[in-house]
Amino acid sequence: MKKNIKNSIWTMAITIASFVMPLAACSSDDDGVSMRTEDSLQEETRLFARGYCTLPTGLSEGDAYEVFTEDDIEWFDVNTRELRFHAMEEPLYEKLRLLSGVEFRLGDQKLFSGSTFVGLICSQVFNDLVLCCGKIEDGEVIDSNRYYLYDCYPNTPQFLNDEQVKTNRAKRANQWETFTKYLESKGKLKK
Repeated sequence: MKKNIKNSIWTMAITIASFVMPLAACSSDDDGVSMRTEDSLQEETRLFARGYCTLPTGLSEGDAYEVFTEDDIEWFDVNTRELRFHAMEEPLYEKLRLLSGVEFRLGDQKLFSGSTFVGLICSQVFNDLVLCCGKIEDGEVIDSNRYYLYDCYPNTPQFLNDEQVKTNRAKRANQWETFTKYLESKGKLKK
């Protein structure tokens, strides 16, 4: 009797494993992140950003191209929202055209999509995340060759307190937390 119970348990364990193992190898259609062990996911996961065309240019609308990876990032300051880069062969402002879309990804997972690359000469208003080249403080241009991740553009109290900006900020709160925790795990987060 004990031998039959042991055989039944082993048979059940093998049956369950034969169903679970193929499922673990499949990727989820919802978020594009495949099911892997945490260790292998950390080895394969890298932060990077892609640019894509939103205006008629030499590229087709929607064509994506890599603009930077986590290796290019020196640090991110959570207080000023500055994203500091190491010296790049081609400066970021040359890789990205103004008003290009920017998509931040962590491996297969989209963190921020629909972001826009703007400069201080931009006269448009954006109520969602922007990667801004330059900063204006007290009406004066400072840090014209630095990059900031702002919740909106212009990044002024008038626009920061807009209901749509607040809603968009709340929608990406989980992704923002993932972004900052990942950079912190890489020693690239300033507080």
